[in-house]
Amino acid sequence: MSGVAALEVDGLRVEFGRLPDAVQAVHRVSFSVDAGETVAVVGESGSGKSVTGLAIMGLIDRPGRITEGDVRLGGKPLLGLPESEYRRVRGRQLAMVFQDPLSALNPVQRVGEQIAEAAWVHGASRAKARARALGMLERVGVVPAARRARAYPHELSGGMRQRVMLAMALVNRPRVLIADEPTTALDVTTQAQILDLLAELQNEMGLALVLVSHDLGVVAGAADRVLVMYAGRIVEEGPVDTVFAAAGHPYTRGLLGSVPRADRARPVLTAIPGSPPDPAAVPPGCPFHPRCALAREACHERRPELRVLTGGHRAACIFADDVSAGATVA
Repeated sequence: MSGVAALEVDGLRVEFGRLPDAVQAVHRVSFSVDAGETVAVVGESGSGKSVTGLAIMGLIDRPGRITEGDVRLGGKPLLGLPESEYRRVRGRQLAMVFQDPLSALNPVQRVGEQIAEAAWVHGASRAKARARALGMLERVGVVPAARRARAYPHELSGGMRQRVMLAMALVNRPRVLIADEPTTALDVTTQAQILDLLAELQNEMGLALVLVSHDLGVVAGAADRVLVMYAGRIVEEGPVDTVFAAAGHPYTRGLLGSVPRADRARPVLTAIPGSPPDPAAVPPGCPFHPRCALAREACHERRPELRVLTGGHRAACIFADDVSAGATVA
């Protein structure tokens, strides 16, 4: 459908626990991803990145629940669908690659059978499912496919297991793929190979890709747009080049300052002081203010909303224009 995003997330709120003590893990998150586009979601552990991905997939288990918002796939609402209908979408039109393939794969089932099962449960005959599994294994570089398909997950290297996870996620040629830290456990060389493969498959299939990562180096080379999350909220968003060149939120500046840069002869790394807040005890006002060098009294009292900056991106900070212009934050 022309003009309709492949994936739209609108005002998503996810809570865990029972009222009145429920904890908000994701707070009013909104974004969209077009076909062929890569949107990265970044932030420290506990920022709500993975929970957002699981909510989109309809995989929030009790005592968690989605309390507000909507998720649309090609314009069609997903939240509120019966589980049987959501299951028909999940894996066929909407797929996810998890962070740790060794725990995500069934340890007592051969990898070829697991990939074929993903095709079979969505309507392929067993013969076609097996053929598609072998074809996808070969496409992602797990060769010789016929022999590797008979292997169990523990018999493959970490890079091979991640390729198997990609094959399983893409065997039904979905419209949207959520990749949750797909290269975290891999060495640098294998990481680059997986990212290149993911980019090739995205171009071939026209995938809308949501890349969840804490690695800003990966994001810089792989994403078109970036969402920075903190304490379950989006605190900055925009084109990758714009955000990296002129970040408007002190948290984003802090994340960028902690990454080594090859373009500096003597790079000085800066650490963000303190730790992310407990989701059950997020401070009033701006949730980042206890760690922020620019925090003033107003930051303790008022929670800033995302607003448009000069570069065309948005940041949730009352000093966003100053920060974007290069104010020191650490």
